[in-house]
Amino acid sequence: MSEAKEAVLELFERTGGYLRGHFLLTSGLHSPEYLQCAVVLQYPEHAARLGARLAAALARLVREPVSVVASPALGGIVIGHEVARALGARAIFAERDSSGAMTLRRGFRVEAGERAVVVEDVVTTGGSTREVIEVLRAAGAEVAAAGSIIDRSGGRAQVGVPQAALATLEVVTYPPEDCPLCREGVPLVKPGSRR
Repeated sequence: MSEAKEAVLELFERTGGYLRGHFLLTSGLHSPEYLQCAVVLQYPEHAARLGARLAAALARLVREPVSVVASPALGGIVIGHEVARALGARAIFAERDSSGAMTLRRGFRVEAGERAVVVEDVVTTGGSTREVIEVLRAAGAEVAAAGSIIDRSGGRAQVGVPQAALATLEVVTYPPEDCPLCREGVPLVKPGSRR
């Protein structure tokens, strides 16, 4: 394990953000592990440090300035804001409308040709990141890269742009119909932001 990855995971352990049990992920998959970024990001000093590290990783990928950092609500908002601060960009977020579609609201918009990066807290399948990328592209923005604190997919989740993560993990996930934790009767917990 790299020193940088080890430091990130140690921070999750120390703050109580690395959970073990039986969890329903936003993707619909089940997992015996859950990384609750909100627990870590509640401490501004940790959020700022992680944001600066992720901004540096993204800057190495894009090599040209970006003017906007966009995140999916709710989990990506804090880390997106900190990455934007470190990059000298503005921070916006996309959220789901009443139909469940990801959209820009609250007066947020991007200009045609504006360079953007998408920042998420944790990537499992990459679905939310891909949705935000689509929203930005539909508005005419150029999405240069995407980043996350944690990539739970082991690097397999592809979002169509270069990606950076502070820690890439191989976390076991199960489709609900094949979940051994369900068969064992372990109570299922949904700790994420989407209900």
